[in-house]
Amino acid sequence: MKLKLLILSLLSVLLFSCQDDAAQRKIEQQKQAKKSEAIFNNISNGWIFDIAPVNPATQSKINSWNEWRVFLNEINQKPKSSIGAFQKKAKVLSQKVVELNNNIPVEFNKPQVKARISVITTKVKSMDLFIHLNQIPDNKVVKLVGEINMEIEYLQLQLEEIVTRSQIPREEGEPDLIKMKDTARAIPSAPKVLGERPIKSELFQKN
Repeated sequence: MKLKLLILSLLSVLLFSCQDDAAQRKIEQQKQAKKSEAIFNNISNGWIFDIAPVNPATQSKINSWNEWRVFLNEINQKPKSSIGAFQKKAKVLSQKVVELNNNIPVEFNKPQVKARISVITTKVKSMDLFIHLNQIPDNKVVKLVGEINMEIEYLQLQLEEIVTRSQIPREEGEPDLIKMKDTARAIPSAPKVLGERPIKSELFQKN
């Protein structure tokens, strides 16, 4: 009899323990769901890429830069359904941004342009890294979205400046003057010969 009571007591304790564990798991799941929803809402609200168009003169020169067009097209398509959709978009952008160094139009293939592209690449890859962490630092992701916006604007201003400078008419004879200066720099001064004496004129030689 005592054995049966003991067994029943143990079963009761075990049953209540399992119920408590299930209830605790349910509470934890609800907390995690709310946290995930908050992260999704924060990233969704902060994922705003507002890329202003460049002026027509610059646009005509970057029309052949397919990689830039593809990158802007991807970044302007905002994910909607879930945090997984944002993660997928970040991964695609991380791949496309690397390709920006390909087929840069000749007039824009300059160190200052490549430096701007490098900064954008670093920030896009950082965003991709953060959004794929188990504990997503959503505020950092949103902050990077704003910084990427700013860096893209800086790059476009750089492109417009290059086009504007190329359209400034040069004064007549300026290209020839530049060539002469370059030529002068290229010709080294004649080396002095050791022991060389100045040539005297015939008048001094006679005296």
